[in-house]
Amino acid sequence: MDKDTELRECVACLLIKHNRVLAEKRKQTKHVLPGVIALPGGHSEAGEHPEAALRRELHEELGITPQHILYVCTLLHRSQEFRKLHYFAVPRWEGKLMNNEAEALLWLPMSAIQRFELDVDRLAIQEYLRVYTQAS
Repeated sequence: MDKDTELRECVACLLIKHNRVLAEKRKQTKHVLPGVIALPGGHSEAGEHPEAALRRELHEELGITPQHILYVCTLLHRSQEFRKLHYFAVPRWEGKLMNNEAEALLWLPMSAIQRFELDVDRLAIQEYLRVYTQAS
């Protein structure tokens, strides 16, 4: 794989509260996807397991520690870089939610997935709803 197609391992989180999901409006100064409304997350460090990366990112960006983590899916996305995104849902956490990185944090109803600007984020939310919220 050459540098243009090298996969960057990343994580993203569906932080869930009262049938709403947390979205972030990325700062305009971000190199990748400036200003978009997306799920919070970030890059994994070399050799870091996806769940460990999720825990680190949530602590760094939002000041919280997940108490329950659900795997949702893994999707590929190409923006300025080619990313392999591991999506997780976090319905319970510890700590006070802080905004340490985004321009703004928004609680959006699960039914408002069109507000998310990335196709992969919308697909991950749909997958979460399909797997974890449908009656058996």
